[in-house]
Amino acid sequence: MRPEVPNGKQDSRGGDAATLALLALAWTLADDRRADRLLALTGLDGAALRAGVGDPAVLGALLGFLADHEPDLIACAEAIDSTPEALIAARETLSQ
Repeated sequence: MRPEVPNGKQDSRGGDAATLALLALAWTLADDRRADRLLALTGLDGAALRAGVGDPAVLGALLGFLADHEPDLIACAEAIDSTPEALIAARETLSQ
């Protein structure tokens, strides 16, 4: 099982939250249509996404993108061996 984010926190840098977000990003980008939708809805472009991979705000936006479309949130959680609740908690951690 992938890192859980109990109580929405791990360490002060959002360690496990960032790991979950990166796994979710990889899952999102594996599908061209979903990746295009991510870029269109977040306003990011490929360069900004690459530059922001280590930025909690960008990772939080990615998790927000998934949270806004429950079928993707559930599918992503299953694919990365996590839970929708853990992804939402990671989003909250990264958005602080």
